[in-house]
Amino acid sequence: MITQSTPRIGIILGSTREGRFGETPAKWIRDLASKRTDLNFEAIDLRDYPLPFFEEQMSPLFAPPQNAVAQRWAAKLATLDGFIVVTPEYNHSMSAVLKNALDYAYAQFNRKPIGFVGYGGVGAARSIEHLRMVAVELQMAPVRFAVHVGMVEFLGIWQQGKSFDDFPHLEQSATAMLDDISWWARALKSARGAQS
Repeated sequence: MITQSTPRIGIILGSTREGRFGETPAKWIRDLASKRTDLNFEAIDLRDYPLPFFEEQMSPLFAPPQNAVAQRWAAKLATLDGFIVVTPEYNHSMSAVLKNALDYAYAQFNRKPIGFVGYGGVGAARSIEHLRMVAVELQMAPVRFAVHVGMVEFLGIWQQGKSFDDFPHLEQSATAMLDDISWWARALKSARGAQS
């Protein structure tokens, strides 16, 4: 049963371009995740946070951002106990808009789990590996399991009228990832509470 103490997980859509495919896996993971009672989920679209390229005088590690959108972004992140990032792969890495959003916060990410749903030629595996390194620097706990929507699944869903139901291995990966996020979200929420 979902209560006020249930960990809140933000599902961040990491692309803002027109015609983005990312809305499809973001909706799928949210629909799948919403069947659970151990976590509470919220969709977060980076289009709703039009951050300028990072140009603050100091890193958020040392001082809060001055930009009003960045302040709103940080305030949203602070309400969450963990994250799932839905990421494309651009030139073997994450999108610039996603990296920029990560650069605009620090404490709001600390000691929270993060999982990934990637899509593209190799299921955004390289993007996810880069995101894991960034997450560690932000003092997050990247979970082992991820969802990789590879080229066969990507083209099948995008252009051939198939759905995620046609690829049951994706749901299996998602379930493993969500189970990990649930464990880490509860453990880290408890630990953060004990420190305050």
